Amino acid sequence: MERNIITVDIAIAKLLEEKKYKTLRDILGTMNAFDIAVIFEDMHDSKLPLLFRMLPKELAADVFVEMDEDTQEFLIKGFSDNELKEIIDELSADDAVDIIEEMPANVVKRILRQADPETRKEINELLKYPDDSAGSMMTTEFVSLRPDMTVEEAIKRIRRTGVDKETIYTCYVVGKDSKLIGITTIKALLLAEEDDIIENLMETNVISVGTLDDQELVAQTISNYDFLAVPVVDTEGRLVGIVTVDDAVDVLVEETTEDIQKMAAIATTDKPYTKVGVFETIWHRVPWLLLLMISSTFTGIIIAGYEEKLAGALILTAFIPMLMGTGGNAGSQSSVTIIRSLSLDEIEFKDIFWVIFKECRVSILCGLILGIVNFGKILLVDGWLLHNEEINIWIALVVSITLVITVVVAKIIGCSLPMIAKTMKLDPAVMASPFITTIVDVVSLLVYFGIASLILNI
Repeated sequence: MERNIITVDIAIAKLLEEKKYKTLRDILGTMNAFDIAVIFEDMHDSKLPLLFRMLPKELAADVFVEMDEDTQEFLIKGFSDNELKEIIDELSADDAVDIIEEMPANVVKRILRQADPETRKEINELLKYPDDSAGSMMTTEFVSLRPDMTVEEAIKRIRRTGVDKETIYTCYVVGKDSKLIGITTIKALLLAEEDDIIENLMETNVISVGTLDDQELVAQTISNYDFLAVPVVDTEGRLVGIVTVDDAVDVLVEETTEDIQKMAAIATTDKPYTKVGVFETIWHRVPWLLLLMISSTFTGIIIAGYEEKLAGALILTAFIPMLMGTGGNAGSQSSVTIIRSLSLDEIEFKDIFWVIFKECRVSILCGLILGIVNFGKILLVDGWLLHNEEINIWIALVVSITLVITVVVAKIIGCSLPMIAKTMKLDPAVMASPFITTIVDVVSLLVYFGIASLILNI
C-alpha cells in the first residue's frame, strides 16, 4: 500500500506540473479519502488548494476529515465562504465538532458562520458536552423508527432519510419522548414480511452508553460487543445520538498513544511526530526530565550516606548500575501489564490483593533465577575470568540476595501503584516506568547497603 501511494504521489505531481487537470480529477475520483489525505499532506502548500478543488464535493469532505489540523486550517483560510459552506454541509456533526475543537477561535467563528442553522445547532449541542465524553464524540445522524411502524413503512423511511445518516445498518426504535426501547437491523427488515410490525422484530435488550460516559469506555463497549455503532442516551433514557466504530477506533488509537507518552514521561500531544517542532518537542520532554532528575538526587544522597562503608568494599559500587537497572526493568514489566489490564477493565482495585499475591509468586521465582545466575556469573566471570581479587563468595552473596529482594519489591511496587493511582482518579500510566524506576532505585540501594553491612560487617 505504501509503495502504491508513493507511486501515485509522483504521478499526481507530474500531472499537476503538466496541467493535465482532467486526468488528475479522474484519478483522484477513484481513490480512497484516507490515501488522498496522505498524499495531499505531503504536497507543497501552493499546490494543495488547486488539488483539493478538483475533488467531488462529497469526496472532498471525506478527505478534509482525514487531514491533520494544520492542513485543515491552511485550507480553511484559503476557502471562499461558499467553498467553506459546501464542506461544512457535507460533514457529519461529530466530524465538524472534532475539527472545531482543534481550530483557533477566528477559524471557529468562520466555520459556524457558514454552517446552516440546523447544523450550527447540532454542533453547539455537541460542544456543550465535556471533552472525551460520549456526548462530545457522538453523531446525531441516525435512523430512528417507531414501534408501531410496519416493515414497509420503515424501509420507506430509511430510503427517504438514510442518505444523510451516518449509518443505516442498525436502526433505533424510540417510543414516547424519544426514549430508546429497542433496535433492529436492515437485515431483519429485509428478511421480514412487509406487514410485520417493528415492535415484534426489535431487540429490546439494548446496550447503550450515557452522554457523560468516558470516550474510552464507549470505545471499549463497541470493541467488546463487536458493534458497528452504540446508542447514546441522556439521563432520562432518551436517544440523543450514536457513536460509530470508526470514531471508536480513533479513540482507542488516541488513548493508547497518550498512555505510551505518559509511560515514557512525555507530555501528551495529539500531533504526529513529523508535525511537532523541535522546541515544542523539548517543551514536552524537559519538565518530566527535570522532575525525574531532581527525584534521582535521593539515590545520590543514599550513596553519599554510605560513602565511608563503601570505602571498605569499593567493588560493591560496580554492581549498583546492574541492581538499579534490573529493578527498574522488573517494575516496568509489572506496571505495563497492570496498566494494560486496567485499561481493558480486566482487573479493578478490589483485585489488588490477588494481583499482589500473584506478582509475589512471579517475582520470587524470577528473583531466584536471576540471583542464582548472577551468583555464578560474579564468581566465574568477574572473579575468575577477569582475575578480580576483590571478588569472593561473600560479595557474590550480597549482590545476589539484594537482586532477589529488589526484583520482588520492584514487581510489587510496579503492580500496586497503577491500581492505587486509578482509585485516586489519576491516570495509571503516570505511575509507569519513570516514577516506579526512581522508587525502586531508592529501595534497592537501601537494601543493598543494609545487606552489605550485615554480611560484610562494613
